[in-house]
Amino acid sequence: MSTQFKFFAADYPDTPGVYLMKNDRGTIIYVGKAKRLRRRLASYFQKSTGHTPKTKALVAKVRKVDVLLTATEKEALLLESGLIKKHRPRYNVVLKDDKQYVLFKLDKQSRFPRLTVTRKVLRDGAVYFGPFTSGAAARSTRKLLGKVFPLRKCSDHAFNNRVRPCLYYDIHQCLGPCVLDVDRDLYNDYVRRVEMLLSGKSSELVSTLEKRMEAASKDLAFEKAAELRDQIRAIKKTVEGQVAVIHDNRDRDIVGLAQTDDGLGLGLLFVRQGRLLDQKQFFWPGLTLEEGPEVVQSFLLQFYGKGRFIPSVIVAPHDVEETLLSEVLAERRNAPVRIAPPRSSQEKKLLELARAVAFQAKEKKDTISVRLMKKLKLGVEPFRIECVDASHLGGKDMRVGQVVFEDGRRNKEASRIYSFPELEGSSDDYAALGAWAKRRVESGPPWPDLVLIDGGRGQLSAVEAALTECVDDMCWELAAIAKGPSRRAGELDDLIFRPGRKNPMPLKGGSPELLFLQMVRDTAHRFVLGKQRRSRKKTVLNSQLTSLSGVGPKTARLLWDRFGSLASMTGASLAEIRELPGVGKKKAEQIHSALQSLRH
Repeated sequence: MSTQFKFFAADYPDTPGVYLMKNDRGTIIYVGKAKRLRRRLASYFQKSTGHTPKTKALVAKVRKVDVLLTATEKEALLLESGLIKKHRPRYNVVLKDDKQYVLFKLDKQSRFPRLTVTRKVLRDGAVYFGPFTSGAAARSTRKLLGKVFPLRKCSDHAFNNRVRPCLYYDIHQCLGPCVLDVDRDLYNDYVRRVEMLLSGKSSELVSTLEKRMEAASKDLAFEKAAELRDQIRAIKKTVEGQVAVIHDNRDRDIVGLAQTDDGLGLGLLFVRQGRLLDQKQFFWPGLTLEEGPEVVQSFLLQFYGKGRFIPSVIVAPHDVEETLLSEVLAERRNAPVRIAPPRSSQEKKLLELARAVAFQAKEKKDTISVRLMKKLKLGVEPFRIECVDASHLGGKDMRVGQVVFEDGRRNKEASRIYSFPELEGSSDDYAALGAWAKRRVESGPPWPDLVLIDGGRGQLSAVEAALTECVDDMCWELAAIAKGPSRRAGELDDLIFRPGRKNPMPLKGGSPELLFLQMVRDTAHRFVLGKQRRSRKKTVLNSQLTSLSGVGPKTARLLWDRFGSLASMTGASLAEIRELPGVGKKKAEQIHSALQSLRH
């Protein structure tokens, strides 16, 4: 391969597609899309073109350009986004902090709705409120609301199978609709109050409750008045940090840019129902305002992914020429999305505030991911770490557990357990890890920046070989963590191995980097063992059930779905068993008698 890339226009089609720029090692350093590939690529290599510093540095490193053709420009836009997320190229604007933020969910489709905390927006008829960048603050708010608005707390499964009220009923934080005859109008009144509060109509709600409190006091209904007083206090405490910034009921996100001495900052404001709910900062070192349009477009496409709450209006710092971007976000939201500069004086003030937030953004120079990148000599900062551990019980129940850490914190929702019936009885950890690697590639992005394997050189080689078979240009960074010389749990001197090195990495025992990797490994170990034990216990219990007279695999499944535990089954009444689909009186009596025998 030549040291200098020479661009020939005739080598590239003038059609929509995506281009991948690679350096002398074949690594993808930039991904872009174009309506007309030939014209777009020509603009990079024309000497007369005035490039930004970032583009000049990019062009100097390009040694090869590959293209992927698409039918439309919209397809190219979506393909570009997927490739950026997969490869995290050096010169693209890559959103590292792309985790889903916390939202409140009010499931109004349910007969008795409940308020829950979630990170995903689904098209399920529920009402969502947020986002909140602090999960702890959101859960604290939900706990406060739960004390004064007695909506049910239990899941649908527990709600449908409960036979007596839970502790929340006893402490007056739930009306007990699971088993009691609760007034629907009264319950729906509490639901409306919670919805009004989270929709930003707190002033209207407080005014209504104050009138009710005064009326209750005049009627000498002091307990009712005290309840309303507590609700008013909870509402005021919930919204005390939220500032009314605009006088309408529309949801908006405001994007501001600011250049600092070190790079380009982006500030994002979340305005819900006219109130400033939260804010977030992002930073890209080495960029200037000249890259602003590209930064904003790439940021919006990556940040507002599937499952993210997308507002109807996104206020941008300048005109966003990419009309396709609005179409893509509208499809993800299932409703129109307007991306435009500020139109009113209030939106202009909010944009200035977003710029002030952006100006305060700084590069995180001493995070655990930066430390790991330096100590392990990684090509990229490992924002997303996936740790895997293979485990079996005497050769049976072969499992590989996968836990995920993002920006140093565990993402429990991304945990996965992989089973391999074809390896039953083999006790082959290497084969299990190799099979996991293939399954992981098939599952698709988001891709890990680092895969940490519980094991030594052998386990590391098994994963490396499997990935080489799956993908020619697999860019995952790999590392393995093995027990130290004594092989004891909790030892400080565990060993870290990397591909291509015979000796372990020089990480000192007790160093922050090694302690973090040990914590990640231990989390994966506990996760897979816990899943294995629960699976084994359920298998044993299933065998107990199917050994009973009148209980086969199908009836056992009905019992598990209805009661959820063996204790609930043995405590079930004859009438409850008769409610099972396809179970008549005679069979119900047979099952009930058999279950009672398990109690002795």
